[in-house]
Amino acid sequence: MSTSPLNIGFVGLGIMGTPMAGHLIKAGHHVHLRTRHQVPDELVAAGGTACASAREVAERSDVIITMVPDTPDVGQALFCEHGVAEGLSPGKLVIDMSSISPVETKEYARKIEALGCDYLDAPVSGGDVGAKNATLSIMCGGKPEVFERARPVLALMGRNITRVGDTGDGQTCKVANQIVVALTINAVAEGLLFAARAGADPARVREALLGGLASSRILDILGERMIRRTFEPGFRIALHQKDLKGSEPRAHGRAPARSGAARHGHRAAALQRLRGAWRIGLGPLGHGARARKARQLRNRPSRASTLNP
Repeated sequence: MSTSPLNIGFVGLGIMGTPMAGHLIKAGHHVHLRTRHQVPDELVAAGGTACASAREVAERSDVIITMVPDTPDVGQALFCEHGVAEGLSPGKLVIDMSSISPVETKEYARKIEALGCDYLDAPVSGGDVGAKNATLSIMCGGKPEVFERARPVLALMGRNITRVGDTGDGQTCKVANQIVVALTINAVAEGLLFAARAGADPARVREALLGGLASSRILDILGERMIRRTFEPGFRIALHQKDLKGSEPRAHGRAPARSGAARHGHRAAALQRLRGAWRIGLGPLGHGARARKARQLRNRPSRASTLNP
């Protein structure tokens, strides 16, 4: 792909999409923007162009990126009236960076490729911090030559960029990522809760754990948010629940698991906890809220003042 300025379309400008599109603008590309509500003023001020429809984005662009919440949202952005597909012409490239169903991804790719265009699924991990710092991990599924074509654009938004395999494999990798992340978040919340119940200062416990084998980015970033009761979403609990549902057999066209181990293992437990958080109204919040029910973290006297509500 040429290093000269490209016409890039970006559909979906939420917590993740806004900084990602901003990196493309900062790199000097001509970026055409569309989102469900108003295009952020900062992107227009930086040089982005707001478009009236996803179709207009595709008409103006050679590379079109979608970054929306769920599988139906991608289908809507691509194939609804005035959607991306209506503005495509042969030779263009569609990159879906949303986290969606691997099965539906293959169908979306088939439809786009039938129009003479290329398709790459490229979901990301790293949260709002990774999006802002252009340090996302990007997991790609598609043909090798399509991946190489997209790589220079992806490199503006992330560091660890991997072609996992064929179409849909990027989304499968993202589901695996979400299983690991969900279980680790549960472990961090349980560990900090244990420390608080035992009378120790969770903030000091976290500081000590960061120097040992228990250290992780989740303990570093989300552990601090739990202790400080920072619940504003970088990545909403509701979206993590949606992603983890993609690990269920039906999401991959397989029969449901019958063994107790498969139905009641750690993955299933993590999904149940996410559903529980959603049911009590925590879905719109970030993962810091996973410790919200822990009275010791909520009401503990201030040996560490940051634990106060």
